[in-house]
Order: sequence, then C-alpha cells, then structure tokens
Amino acid sequence: MSGGTTTEFTSALPEPWLSRLNADWPVWARDAQLPPGLLAGQAAWSTWLLLGGRGAGKTRAGAEWVRALALGVAPVASAPVSPIALVAETLQDGREVMVEGVSGLLTVHRPHERPAWSPSRRRLEWANGAVAQVFSAEDPDSLRGPQFAAAWSDELAKWRFAQATWDMLQFGLRLGADPRQLVTTTPRPIPLLKRLIADAGVDSADTGPGTGTVLARMRTRENAGNLAPAFLNTMTGRYGGTRLGRQELDAELITERPDALFKRTAIEAGRVVAAPDLIRVVVAVDPPAGSRSARRGAACGIVAAGLADGGGLFVLADATLERARPTAWARRAVGLYHRLSADRLVAEANQGGDMVAAVIREVDAAVPVRLVHARRGKWLRAEPVAALYEQGRVAHVGALPALEDEMCDFGLDGLSDGRSPDRLDALVWALSELALAPGAEPRIRAL
Repeated sequence: MSGGTTTEFTSALPEPWLSRLNADWPVWARDAQLPPGLLAGQAAWSTWLLLGGRGAGKTRAGAEWVRALALGVAPVASAPVSPIALVAETLQDGREVMVEGVSGLLTVHRPHERPAWSPSRRRLEWANGAVAQVFSAEDPDSLRGPQFAAAWSDELAKWRFAQATWDMLQFGLRLGADPRQLVTTTPRPIPLLKRLIADAGVDSADTGPGTGTVLARMRTRENAGNLAPAFLNTMTGRYGGTRLGRQELDAELITERPDALFKRTAIEAGRVVAAPDLIRVVVAVDPPAGSRSARRGAACGIVAAGLADGGGLFVLADATLERARPTAWARRAVGLYHRLSADRLVAEANQGGDMVAAVIREVDAAVPVRLVHARRGKWLRAEPVAALYEQGRVAHVGALPALEDEMCDFGLDGLSDGRSPDRLDALVWALSELALAPGAEPRIRAL
C-alpha cells in the first residue's frame, strides 16, 4: 500500500483490530528483518547473521525474534522457547538497548503480553514461564554453566572478548530440538565475524554448505521511513562511499590485506570533497590485454587525475568499464577527457600497440594521446605511486569504492582473486604521468 492508502485503511479500523495489526511484525517488517525460513526457498539454519548499518532496524529484528520465540508465535516457534540468552557488549548495553530501548524487548510487546523485567537479576520472565537473561561479553565466564535453547547476540563486532564469549555461548546452546542464535551487528573486520561470514558461504539469505549459517544485510537507507531525513541526508552526504560510510551505513565488511601495497588509512587521510584549480589533468587508460581479450569484453581501467599549482595530486574519477569492447572503452575515456577538460589521454600500449591509439582516434582524432609501455611488473610500477600516498601527496575527490578496494587488495601476488588490477593500473599510469614522469617530480610538494 502507499502511505496515504495505508493511513486511510488503518484509521478506519476498530481499536482492537488496529492494536493487533500493529503487533503483527511480519506485516511491517522488511524481508531482511524476518527470520530465515519465513521466506520461500530458504534452507534450515542454526545461526542467523544479520549485518546492518546504523539505524537499519537490527535491534527491532532481534527483539521481535525473541518475542516470537518466548511467546511461541508461529511460524517462528510452535511452542514457547526457553531459556534465551541475550548477549551484549556490556550489561548496560543489554539493558538500555536490547531490553529497555526504543526498539527493545519491552517495547515490542503489547501491554498484556509484556514480560516482567528484573534489572538486578538481568532477567525477563513471561507469563507462560519463558525466561531470558542478559549477559555481558566483558565476562565470558558468566556463560560458563547456563544452558539455552536460543540466543540473541548484539553488536558482536564490538565485543571486547569476542572469541571467548562466543565459544562459551556455543557450549551453552544445547537445549531443545533445534537450538538457534541470532547475531545482529554493524560489521567490523574482526576475525570472528570474518569467519562467520565465511561460514555462510555467500552474501545472501542462503546457507553455506553444511554450516547452517545464514547471512542477511540491511543498509541504513532501507529504513529511511523510520529515520530523521536530516540524519540520512547528512550521513550519506558526508560518509557515503567512504570506508566508514560503507561500514556504518551500508553494512559492508571492509577488509585490507596485511601485505597490501596501499593502505586505507592513507587513502582516508587524503580524501577531499572537491579539487582546487588544477594546472593539468590526464585520463589514463589500461586497455584489455590484447585484441582477443578486447573482443571477449575484458575490463578496461579508466582513471582521471589532476595536478594542482601547489603540487598536490588529486584522483578525480574512476570510469573503469567492465566487459569493455574497444569502441566502448574508447568512447568512455574520450567522454571523461572532455568532461574534465583534460590535457592528455595516457594509454598503455603493451598489449594493443598502435591499435589502442587507432581506436581512440576513431572516436575523436583531436584528442592528444601518449602511449606508454610497461617495462616492469605491476608491483614495481605501483610502488612509487604508493609512496606518494604515504607522503600525503595524493587526495581522492569524493569516494571511489571500487578503485579503493582494488588498491587495498593488491599484494605481491596481485589481487587475492587473481583478477587483473585494471583500475589500479590506470591509476598508476595517471599519477606517474603527473608526478613521476621526467621533469614532473620536482614540482611535487606535500598537500
């Protein structure tokens, strides 16, 4: 229903019906907030891993799941499930977020079904005899001894003793015919969370082979109807696409190889909203390897960068084209050249030779092209550019997530998945042309 239609419909309902409708969580929940198994085609599971951005609705999903278990609400449970562990970063978080919070357990129950809450005992008791108890991840041993039929773990990525607490909880999940647990958290690259994601096997609501782990993801913007517009607009404008924004708003797990040549800290430190006046702009192209690959539609790296009067280097755009045929990538590169009023187009010619320049000339014969040849390996070519980042000489204008992910996944053996680093190659050619070509380096000073 549209908002207006929904309002008209609900306003006409008698109060008892309206109260019951408001309490019918599956009616209002988004798919990602519903336990696996309520949607068609989802397999059996033992761990539901729900990654969510700030304000995405993780707590509400967790509280509603526990409510359904404790009350035996079908189809989540055929009978009341008890006892239930509620594990938070601290006892205070457990009380103020999971139990008493605006989306917590006491809030999601209707008055007549609300459990009795004993803060001193950290214990919830329902009229039907079901119980839930709050535990702190700061005290893993508090989970040594109790046993449970279900558990809700909140903000696992912030737990101080994550692995120890998790291990103790697993030993306690041993009651009933089908012990299950829910993890709600904004992701951080801690080892435990990375292992749980790997157990799921895929980034979807499917189980990994034999693990019984299901992964779902919720982005902050998906819950826009329940958030202040100013909050969403401000956060998206300030952090959208950055490492922090992708983690805290889009619920992405942002990782970095230990042996990566480029570091996210250096990239984030140099990020700017806009570039100053530039004295030179180049568009660099890393064409698909060879005419045969080009015909198959391999990726073509296209990156633009500029040089400021004070010597600063600014990465302006990543227009890399996946599955690019020659005419398509040439048009994309020439279009970016004109849009940025660039001075030159730089293209690697190792694989394509004169074909690279010829394809570009077919699109626009007036564009000045400089062909460059790689005489060293990708790592050796990239090292001097990585040094520019470490020296604080390079800034990214806005967020360039795909390029930055590739940079931070590039090690001595290339990218971890074996792909060609097309975006990174184009970046290296662009910054090398501006800063490392003969006669260019003396003009460079720190930003």
